[in-house]
Amino acid sequence: MPTFTSPFASTRAVLLTTALLATVVTTAFVPAAAAGTSVAPRAPKVPAGTAPRVPAGTAPRVPAGTAASYVVFDRVTGRTTLSYKPHVRFRSASVVKILIALDYLESRGPGTAVPRGDADLLRRMLRASDDDAASAFWDRGGRAAIIGRMVRRLKLVDTGPPPASKPGFWGYTALSAADVVTTYRYLLERANPRVRDVILGHLRNASRCAADDFDQYFGIPSAVPRPWAVKQGWSGYGAHPAVPCSGTRASVQAPANGSGTTNPAYTTPAASTASPARPPVNLVRPVLHTTGLVGKGDRLVMAVLTLQPAGASYRSSAARLTALAREVYRAGLPR
Repeated sequence: MPTFTSPFASTRAVLLTTALLATVVTTAFVPAAAAGTSVAPRAPKVPAGTAPRVPAGTAPRVPAGTAASYVVFDRVTGRTTLSYKPHVRFRSASVVKILIALDYLESRGPGTAVPRGDADLLRRMLRASDDDAASAFWDRGGRAAIIGRMVRRLKLVDTGPPPASKPGFWGYTALSAADVVTTYRYLLERANPRVRDVILGHLRNASRCAADDFDQYFGIPSAVPRPWAVKQGWSGYGAHPAVPCSGTRASVQAPANGSGTTNPAYTTPAASTASPARPPVNLVRPVLHTTGLVGKGDRLVMAVLTLQPAGASYRSSAARLTALAREVYRAGLPR
């Protein structure tokens, strides 16, 4: 009996074959995730030495019990990329040493050589934050008169001299994160190049161990990739650290008067203010500040000022400030 093939059967066979081929082809080009296999998303590439950026709208977290102010300024765009309470005033601690050095150098005139002894004092004051060197320039320059001259010349809006009852306490100078940024910008943009090079040359070579054996590589030096130039500040932790930076000096906990010397008659003052129209500057709780220039070509100017919890140790304060500085840097990166 002859074999008979229905035309409808042939049509069905062709359609079935076409459908099967379509299924195979489609499946072959479906991404693995769509086919039921989980694929982790690829992390964005970050250039070596660059900190990951914080998502837009994510603000740095100020540690509990800490009062803080910070500013990040981008010199390329001419804009502030991050700011939090920029005009709140803190006692300066050693950050004021930049103004002391600037006043001394500019008072001599651009063509006047710096005596060898004074050059050594500047090096010690700016690299190792030597308090005795700062006190020498402070007394010689007229103490509060230094601050008056710098306020007028740099057009600082929040900076003020120490309380009248504490004229020798240069560390009780009041300043803000905004004024610190203004000071660095003055050095980079308006100061005589010789003055700028002396001050920033020392700040680029700040030593880890300060003259009083505190470790001053908290904040920017520990949180931000090089290059950087820094001036740090701390007050309220005694004359010497509980854990010496060098590992060779015995621990001494003595009351510090905030000007770099120990005064047996010193008593903790109440909070003070340089102007009745402003909130008082706290002179009681410990302060820890990190300030400086960050990045190639000194692109970013960064200042993070903090008032630490009463009774806080230097080590715990440094850890809090470093964590905050890391977040401030990441959030302040140009986008």
